[in-house]
Amino acid sequence: MIKARLRFSKRDSKAVAAVEPARTAAPRSSKRDLRAVEPAPTAAPTAAPRSKKRAVALKIEYSDGPRREVAETGLSWTPENWKEVLENIRKMRRTIEAPVDTMGCDKCPDQSVPQKLVRYQLLVSLMLSSQTKDEVTHAAVGRLREFALTPESIARADEKQIELLIYPVSFYKNKAKHLKQTAKVLLEKYDGDIPDSVEGLCSLPGVGPKMAYLAMSCGWGRTVGIGVDTHVHRISNRLGWLPAPTKTPEQTRKALEAWLPRELWDEVNHLLVGFGQTVCKPAGPKCSSCLNVQLCPFGKKHGFKK
Repeated sequence: MIKARLRFSKRDSKAVAAVEPARTAAPRSSKRDLRAVEPAPTAAPTAAPRSKKRAVALKIEYSDGPRREVAETGLSWTPENWKEVLENIRKMRRTIEAPVDTMGCDKCPDQSVPQKLVRYQLLVSLMLSSQTKDEVTHAAVGRLREFALTPESIARADEKQIELLIYPVSFYKNKAKHLKQTAKVLLEKYDGDIPDSVEGLCSLPGVGPKMAYLAMSCGWGRTVGIGVDTHVHRISNRLGWLPAPTKTPEQTRKALEAWLPRELWDEVNHLLVGFGQTVCKPAGPKCSSCLNVQLCPFGKKHGFKK
């Protein structure tokens, strides 16, 4: 008698049929019984048909975002000890002032002007902030405000003049071009205001998802998604707050939104950005002084290295 045993490969989760003899060999006289469980003697054992997705371990792919994968399989996921980790970050942020606290994009607009203009200046700040330190962005917006930071003035300004005003923000030439193009679109389609939807904001030159979600939150008071920048992306991966490592901020956003309670979406950006600027830095993170050193996978590995 022959027994069939299923073995699962760790690499690709494909089910492979492995045939092994029983401990007590059956008589060889019954060939019909053998044919029922194994291929012809001259053929090598063949792989079993691929199992349905629900029958094997879930491997999450992020090309379309994890939320869809989790919903289709009926599985739920939350990181271990995330509430304790979050509270520890809050405690550390209360004792350490970060650049985002005083020079973040929401601190750049002139609050004495009409709200429509405040929203426009906020959007300009977000457009300049990409891959640029808050201190540099804040100073650039200050120079633009002295020049006259309105859609009308930017639409009329020479592109070279805008470049000089915003330098040394990263990619200042591209950003100057996008500022001028966006100002014209806002005047033509939105009466000088900014769009009130993520789709509308992302349709503007130089505006990506992170900027759009933050503009919706800070400009319109509506939290419809998590603004994920390089700090939020890095820290979420280090903390193990994602079911699988992500490669882009947009993948991280979708993974976080799949489990993080919606009432925390607005807080988590500001909280993690400041934490990333002061403690969980991209280079030389201060793991040994972090309250989460024994809870964070990255901290456990690197926390006590000098």
